[in-house]
Amino acid sequence: MRICVFGAGAVGGHFAVKLAAAGHEVSVVARGAHLDAIRRNGLVLKTGGQQIKAPVRASDKPAELGVQDVVISTLKANGLPALAAGIGPLLGPQSAVVFAQNGIPWWYGHGLAASRRRPPDLSRLDPGGALARAVGVERALGGVIFSANTVVEPGVIENTTPQNNSLTVGEPDDTLSPRVSALRAALESAGIGSEPVTDIRHTIWSKLLRNLSFSTLCLLTGHALDVLSKDRALMETTSRLMDEGLAIATAHGVTISMTPPERLPPTGVAGRHKPSILQDYERGRPMELEAMVMAPLAFGRVAGIATPTLDVVAALAARQAADKGLYTP
Repeated sequence: MRICVFGAGAVGGHFAVKLAAAGHEVSVVARGAHLDAIRRNGLVLKTGGQQIKAPVRASDKPAELGVQDVVISTLKANGLPALAAGIGPLLGPQSAVVFAQNGIPWWYGHGLAASRRRPPDLSRLDPGGALARAVGVERALGGVIFSANTVVEPGVIENTTPQNNSLTVGEPDDTLSPRVSALRAALESAGIGSEPVTDIRHTIWSKLLRNLSFSTLCLLTGHALDVLSKDRALMETTSRLMDEGLAIATAHGVTISMTPPERLPPTGVAGRHKPSILQDYERGRPMELEAMVMAPLAFGRVAGIATPTLDVVAALAARQAADKGLYTP
C-alpha cells in the first residue's frame, strides 16, 4: 500500500517507521530540521528498548511524492489549513484521507445518522471550507490515536507506550467499507493496533472526554498527568468535567460507559507524559483548543446541557492561550 503520513512529527513519525518496516511504500511530509535529518539518516523510532530505522521518502513539497492510496494526517486540528493547501498532488480518484486528530473533526456532521442531534456550527474547524474543497467529504475517514510519543531530536522519535499504540479508523457514515478494512490490515501488519468499530464518533468522544477532563487541567496547572491523581481538589474537578462531557455526548446520541479506572488519569510512565496541548503551550506552538475544548462546549450549548465547570475551564484555557498568541477566540 502507498501511504503518505502528512505531518510526520512525534505520532506521525512513529506510524511511518512501523508501516515502512512492514514493507509498505511510505512517504512523509515534514519540514525544517526534522525533514533534513530524515533525508540524511532516515526516520528512527525508539520503543520498548529497540531502535527501528526506516528509509522513508520525505519532502516538504507533496507534489514530489505522487498519488497515494492513503494519506494519514497526524496534524493537529489547527494545522489542517496547511494540509488543505498542499494535499492536492497526493490525491487520486480512489485515495482516502485519514484525519487522525484530537477533538471534534471538521467532517463530524457529514454522514451523521438522522437519529442523532445535529451538531453546532463547526465552520471554525474548516475555515472557508478549505478542507471540504481540497479533500472532499467522500475521501475523509475518521481516525483516533492512542500513542504517546516525543521527537527527542530531529529525525528521532521515542515512544513511551510500547504496549499501547493504535489508530482506530472509520467511515463518517459508519459503514464497514473495503478501504477501511484494507487500511486496518496494513496497520495491524505493522504492529499498530486498529480494532474494528461500528461507530467512529463513539471512539472520538471516548478519547475526547479524557482530554477534556485531564489535558485541560494539565494545561492550566502546567503539570503532567500524574499530578492530577495526587491532588484531591483537581480530581474532583476532573470528575465534574467528565460528568459534563458524558452528558454532552449522550445528548448527541453517543452513550459511553466508563469504568471507575477509566475515569482516572494515568499513573506510572504514562502519567509522567505531558499532554500535547500542554507541550504546545510550553513550546509556543498554536494550540488545538477549538477542536478539543470550544467545539465540545458548543455541542453542550446546542443540546441545552449545563456545563458550569467546563464553562470556567474553557474560558481560562482560552485566555491563557490567547495571551501567549497561540489561540484566537
